[in-house]
Amino acid sequence: MKALQYLNKYFIKYKWRLLIGILITVLSKLLALKIPEIIKNSLNIVEEYLNGETTDLSMVKEQLFYNILIIVGITLLAGFFTFLMRQTIIVMSRLIEFDLKNEIYEQYQKLSVNFYKKNRTGDLMNRISEDVSKVRMYFGPAIMYSLNMIVLFTIGFSKMLKTDVQLTLYTLIPFPVLSVSIFILSKQINKRTTIVQEYLSKLTTFNQEFFSGINVVKSYVIEKSVLNNFNELADKAKEKNIELSKIQALFFPLMILLIGISNILVLYIGGKQYIAGEIKIGVIAEFILYVNILTWPVAVVGWVTSIVQQAEASQQRINEFLQQVPEIRNFNNSKTDVNGKIQFKDVSLTYDDTNITALNKISFDVNKGETIAIMGKTGSGKSSIANLVSRMYDTTEGTILIDDQPIKDLNLNDIRDQIGFVPQDPFLFSDTIENNIKFGKNDATQDEIVEAAKNAVIHNNISGFTNGYQTILGERGVTLSGGQKQRTSIARAIIKDPKILIFDDCLSAVDTETEEKILSNLQRISKDKTTFIISHRVSSAKNADKIIVLDEGKIIEQGSHNQLINQKGIYNSLYEQQLLEKEI
Repeated sequence: MKALQYLNKYFIKYKWRLLIGILITVLSKLLALKIPEIIKNSLNIVEEYLNGETTDLSMVKEQLFYNILIIVGITLLAGFFTFLMRQTIIVMSRLIEFDLKNEIYEQYQKLSVNFYKKNRTGDLMNRISEDVSKVRMYFGPAIMYSLNMIVLFTIGFSKMLKTDVQLTLYTLIPFPVLSVSIFILSKQINKRTTIVQEYLSKLTTFNQEFFSGINVVKSYVIEKSVLNNFNELADKAKEKNIELSKIQALFFPLMILLIGISNILVLYIGGKQYIAGEIKIGVIAEFILYVNILTWPVAVVGWVTSIVQQAEASQQRINEFLQQVPEIRNFNNSKTDVNGKIQFKDVSLTYDDTNITALNKISFDVNKGETIAIMGKTGSGKSSIANLVSRMYDTTEGTILIDDQPIKDLNLNDIRDQIGFVPQDPFLFSDTIENNIKFGKNDATQDEIVEAAKNAVIHNNISGFTNGYQTILGERGVTLSGGQKQRTSIARAIIKDPKILIFDDCLSAVDTETEEKILSNLQRISKDKTTFIISHRVSSAKNADKIIVLDEGKIIEQGSHNQLINQKGIYNSLYEQQLLEKEI
């Protein structure tokens, strides 16, 4: 249970609920264990009357009636305490489940973009849902039934020993076998549960990717192939589940067998003692009732052990992520005001997952209110600059300064709050268009939303939809075309009114006429903002204050549009090529 030790803090947090639950459990089982004693006394009274030791029949009837009322009262009270026990312990487990899911979700938000490149969405979802549900069973049913078992065994066996030591020792004979069996089976359950959860993650990931890429699947007519792959994976998952179920299935029959042996021993040994006149008939009845009262706790040992082993395996998977230290951390919690001056000094960036050096000792300055355009062929490192400015990644070498201070020394949240970022592949949520634009500013008015949409040249498209700004988008904005998604994403960045704007090749799906309108609007909007325009098109870059041309992570040209045209280098070649394409 090493992995589960991480959760001890929640026991401390909800200690009063747990302590009250333990107290109620003890009271409930104390009452329940009174019943065998009352039945023993009742049978002994009847036996004494039949043997002639007592001759007053009315007194016997009165005593039996009185005992029946006590049994009914104790049963009702024990039932009420059991209800309270569930209200404390099971509710506690639900509260811990809520807290644990929030803790995992917060950790997911802290982890860097690099983490998400290395882990699949389906696996992340499975750990916060299925794995947490397994852990919740440890806090709820496992604790509750374990308390039941401990209290019943402690009090029950002490009463049995007090009544008859020899009979009690015979009753205990099967229990060493039970302990060894549980130990062996528990190890197998833990091992097989881990495998089952891994396959469940694989299934979740497969389905998530299939639904996300349904257009590709249908366009390539590979539904049959995808279905075959799913069936193959599902069959393997089924086999692993069956292997786990086979081990779990051994528990209950084994428990029942051992309890049955205990009952037989009570009847045989107790019967011999009764015949020998050593005990009364009521003692045998009392012992059989004790053994059967203990049947469920013993039978549930296997189930509880299975729950704990599954929780251990699941928590181990959860801990893998909870114990990861985020690569990008906020080292300054004090407020940071951003003006927009940005400097790159000998900056290099190597992605550890691919070992590709995206940027190699690049240096440049951007003053507040300036626009810088970054150009280069695919894979030259353009988007890496955008990722570094928004601190999605940290530099491998060199320093980035914002307002003459190292970016790592500034408040991470304040930096990102002052950046309007339009990524290469815009992401829209399955919500209304209005809410997608308001994502940049939650308290935006309708006039601000419309103004941002007009500046992004998307307003007329939205107005043409049946429900206008209330149109619900499909997952990842699938309802819209590529150009409409890009322009909606631009509106989201504009409405934020940040100090730094980053447009990462976000006009690639827009025609040249619309591009010119957007660029004209952006030139007006970004007058007092530091703006990064990352593009393949010279038309997007030509009005920038400074243009940088990258190749294989190095700056090979930089200057204004006119300066680079006069240099007759790569930028000039791109300009002439694209000018010719436009004329054609």
